[in-house]
Amino acid sequence: MNLPNKLTVLRMILIVPFVVFLLLGRGEGWMKWAALAVFCIASLTDMLDGKIARKYNLITDFGKFMDPLADKLLVCSALICLVDLGRLPTWICIIIIAREFVISGFRLVASDNGIVIAASWWGKTKTVSQMAMVILMICNFDIPWVQMLTTVVMYAACALTVISLVDYIAKNKKVLASQK
Repeated sequence: MNLPNKLTVLRMILIVPFVVFLLLGRGEGWMKWAALAVFCIASLTDMLDGKIARKYNLITDFGKFMDPLADKLLVCSALICLVDLGRLPTWICIIIIAREFVISGFRLVASDNGIVIAASWWGKTKTVSQMAMVILMICNFDIPWVQMLTTVVMYAACALTVISLVDYIAKNKKVLASQK
């Protein structure tokens, strides 16, 4: 259990206080800010664990499996909470979660065929846009220009989610072709 893997486990553990703070406080008051702080810390562990693992050659099978899972659990938990709070349209949540299931399945099939699918620029950009969307929606500022920015980021995150899905499939058609 090296440092990157510990950070991945920490990210998964942080989901619990994040959800508790956000939902018990109904996205308001000090609990909103506590939820935001926990989400930001968890998001930073995502960036750190990968950088540390690559820099010090600490890449493990556990990390390859659990890191993307931890990311998906964090983002999906946040999206579901935001739907519950009425801040995120359900259809956007469904598109984002569906993409995660499709890519996870796609990667599983690829792995069974000895193919490793690396994260793409589109996938990384999608993740950053989704995290920015979550942060803005947690803050929920009642300022018109911030609300407009939140809406723009939400649609951009949704578009990047679809684009990254199409990109993954287009670049890895051989995975589907191997299933005949």
